[in-house]
Amino acid sequence: MSRVILRDATVLGRDGAVSGPKTVIVENGLISAVVSGLAADGQHAVGRAAGEPLRPLPGDEVVDCSRLVLSPGLVNLHTHSPMNIFKGIAEDATPDRWFNEEIWPYESKMDGDDVEAGAALAIAEMLDNGVTAYADHYFSAERVCSAVEKSGIRADVAPTLFGMAGDFEGQLARAADLVREWNGRAGRISMRLGPHSPYTCSPEELAECAKAASDLGVGTHIHVEDSEPQIAASVERYGRTPLRVVADAGLTSLPLIIGHGYWIMDEERELLREGNWIAVCMKTYMKLGEGPGRVWRRPDELPLCIGTDGAASSNTLSPLEQARILALMGKYQERDAEAFPLRSAWKTLMRGHDALPFGSGRIEAGAPADLVLWDLRRPNTFPAYDPLAALLYSADASNARHSMVAGRWVKRDGELLLDVEAIVARAGERAAGILRKGKGKTDLAF
Repeated sequence: MSRVILRDATVLGRDGAVSGPKTVIVENGLISAVVSGLAADGQHAVGRAAGEPLRPLPGDEVVDCSRLVLSPGLVNLHTHSPMNIFKGIAEDATPDRWFNEEIWPYESKMDGDDVEAGAALAIAEMLDNGVTAYADHYFSAERVCSAVEKSGIRADVAPTLFGMAGDFEGQLARAADLVREWNGRAGRISMRLGPHSPYTCSPEELAECAKAASDLGVGTHIHVEDSEPQIAASVERYGRTPLRVVADAGLTSLPLIIGHGYWIMDEERELLREGNWIAVCMKTYMKLGEGPGRVWRRPDELPLCIGTDGAASSNTLSPLEQARILALMGKYQERDAEAFPLRSAWKTLMRGHDALPFGSGRIEAGAPADLVLWDLRRPNTFPAYDPLAALLYSADASNARHSMVAGRWVKRDGELLLDVEAIVARAGERAAGILRKGKGKTDLAF
């Protein structure tokens, strides 16, 4: 592969520090060198080691980044990408109505083509927003993997398992087969098991998932405590909180993505282990009226990351938007303008890289070249006195000028390198079919 030379960028590191100008060289999917200082008269005096000049070679692509800000790509650590097919279908509904009367009945009639069309649409939206990796949790996961493989994005995919749906052993066996088939595919897909939650799976079923995941050498991804009533219901049924049920089943001893954890109790924090991560999706909690939650209390002690949930509840798949809402709500809840400062919010967003096995999230030699170049010289973000403030409080997809995954462009000059018209047309066909099929019966209950 030819090299890509990102010349004279302002760099926003994962710690929120701004530095530069720097020139970053990308080759074979990795960052091969990062050198400080302006390039001299177009000669690009950068190299692999100090004192070793390196000039562009035939075939090198040189990108002038002198007016751009370079950052690691964004991570969406909890979403249901196929649910982009349901964007806007269930609005102004209580959680009970949203799940039991709208989403789960519609999902009961979904087929694999619906799943893949929704996933492809979601991936396009995420790539447009600067997302280079995401964690998915859905059924028909092989179709999600197919959409990922075609798109160029990275994804950690968890086939969803529902105890309420019956034949749990068969579900688990099929999920394990998918993990073996897809894990590591194309260097961009990782797999784990996805028991839905401790209220749709029994403690015994969760323990089976933990054992199967351990045998497969993977982690798990589960919903825990997105609403306060789930805690009371679990204590009444099992005499334990939902997170205690999950921990007792052995899931916290493995790499674990916790979708939400919004109502985590103080006494439950000790249950979290290294390799456990909480993906907070603030827009969903606000939209469904879930109340204030508990993540505001000593947030630096929690492994908080950013998710979007599915577009059926959050309507957008922008981690920047979700981080913005989290920071603003933190200030509001704590009545403290100095709470949830910019760097803390950015670190929460960047922490999602640590939860995934791709090694991304660093701008240094040897790191995967999963990068975004932001144009902050636009009306919505200019003047950018503080690039971090401009990104977190003002930016949107239009500011993501270029982005790459594993050194390959996925967005260039503000345009996705996907057939967006075909993706949208296909999703439109499947959405029309969903309305024709209507709602079915479901064994699931919230």
